[in-house]
Amino acid sequence: MNILVISDTHGNVQRAFTACANSEPVDIIIHLGDGHADADVLRCAMGVPVINVAGNCDTGSIAPRELVWECEGRRILLTHGDAYQVKTGLDKLRRRGVEVAADAVLFGHTHQGMLEDCSGMLLVNPGSLANHSHPRRYALLVITYENMFANHFDIE
Repeated sequence: MNILVISDTHGNVQRAFTACANSEPVDIIIHLGDGHADADVLRCAMGVPVINVAGNCDTGSIAPRELVWECEGRRILLTHGDAYQVKTGLDKLRRRGVEVAADAVLFGHTHQGMLEDCSGMLLVNPGSLANHSHPRRYALLVITYENMFANHFDIE
């Protein structure tokens, strides 16, 4: 399963389309908040499922703020990250991942890409595709029954 993971697009849906094209084939797109309208555009245009959570800038969104999603036998926590104060550290987020028995935690908010293995739990922040973010980054998460890994990719 190839999963495109994006966050913090802040209206830059064209970069999200570029990330999709660069990552093909993509089975699912996950948007981790601060761009709920962008997630809606992708949902209508891409022909693959789009799963999204709301971020702190997504006022009026009906998307959940957090979601535990299961894929290929893996439990994945999806959150924007602001509720766990990820800009000041990841301890609260790690604890939440353990609470829900997550194999992976996907989050955004910091606009900084990050990959970390925390005692077998994969933490992934795809970065941001917003104009004011440098580098502009997304992640590709690959899940099989045997393995799970992620990589970052930069785009202009």
